[in-house]
Amino acid sequence: MAKQRDPKKIVLAYSGGLDTSIILPWLKERYPGVKLVAFAAELGQGDELKGIEEKAYASGADEVIVKDLRKEFAEQYCFPMIRAHATYETDYMLGTSIARPLIAKHQVLVAKQTKADAVGHGATGKGNDQVRFELTARALAPKLQIISPWKDPVFIEDGLTDRETAIDYARKHKIPIDQTKKKIYSRDRNLWHISHEGAEIEHPDQEPEWKKCLVMSVPVEKAPNKAENVEIEFKKGNPISVNGKKLAGHEIIELLNEVGGKHAVGQTVLVENRLVGMKSRGVYETPGGSILYEAHKALEQLCIERELYHEKLNLANRYAELTYYGQWFHPLREAIQCFMDKANETVTGTVTVKLYKGRALAIKADSKLSLYDEQLASFAMDNYDITAARGFIDLYGLPMQVRGLKHKPKI
Repeated sequence: MAKQRDPKKIVLAYSGGLDTSIILPWLKERYPGVKLVAFAAELGQGDELKGIEEKAYASGADEVIVKDLRKEFAEQYCFPMIRAHATYETDYMLGTSIARPLIAKHQVLVAKQTKADAVGHGATGKGNDQVRFELTARALAPKLQIISPWKDPVFIEDGLTDRETAIDYARKHKIPIDQTKKKIYSRDRNLWHISHEGAEIEHPDQEPEWKKCLVMSVPVEKAPNKAENVEIEFKKGNPISVNGKKLAGHEIIELLNEVGGKHAVGQTVLVENRLVGMKSRGVYETPGGSILYEAHKALEQLCIERELYHEKLNLANRYAELTYYGQWFHPLREAIQCFMDKANETVTGTVTVKLYKGRALAIKADSKLSLYDEQLASFAMDNYDITAARGFIDLYGLPMQVRGLKHKPKI
């Protein structure tokens, strides 16, 4: 393969965190004369973007572009994922995974807008995000060069091998950062969640230090002693209102984050299998997402026919894997999405979720499209031919009966 030319202009996915902050000046040294565009996406990070333009310019950026993508993130990324009801390895609600393709998509758009010939990111060579950024760029703009400093031998030769050395580099170059060697949590926050890694969390035999760690929610011991109910309305699998008030997608998530966080909802400690091969441990807070998933599940159970629902459960796992593996723009994920959207055509109605001491529990659901028949579900035998069950069981159990006769099973 021919050696790539040095890039003339790079659009860096810039968060203002430790990794991307040190990468801006390093790229200036690595590629003399290069122009740097720092692209930041507003995805609901709270105060993290405060002063980000000044920080980026102070760190070496020639141009800074900030886009508010909260509504698009909620309605075109989180909501399709809700319709799929996807979780990775049972507990991870894909908060970082679902944000990366959106950031990378707009990074590509900024590259076209600014006539850049390369895109870059600050993801490390041991994490999943490198795959998510780079696969999205390959899918949407295959001719763009991809700059990944943490995999560059020169980066390693410069002694940048971990977060501690990155902090030393930042101090040497007078780059403003929030991290210290004592405060070493690595966090990723957006509208949907916040993840925490590093420090004691990296040790599975230790309990996370909840008071230091949690940001979006309170420790369960600090949650109110009184339960709170919240009513969510869905239309075709999409949440459209909370407690009777119609809201935009990002406003729904923001509101439920506040309510759920107050009740310690959505906290998960997870050892997950990264795509690149190793296991990692993280703490996740997804208060609003946990409420929405619980409500959506209750409505699906009420409104989707059995065989369709069971097949949907099977495909949800594959959907989650594709999302986690950075393949949001893969044709298989897009095809499964069509299935999920079709299955959600009847998922319309309202659900009441009770919040109490870390638990979100759907306590009632109502839908005009419900398949629940109270007469059939009751113990009464009216309008149900109980004699039909005998022939059904005879035929349904025939293969097992024949096997039992022929093989004389041991008991």
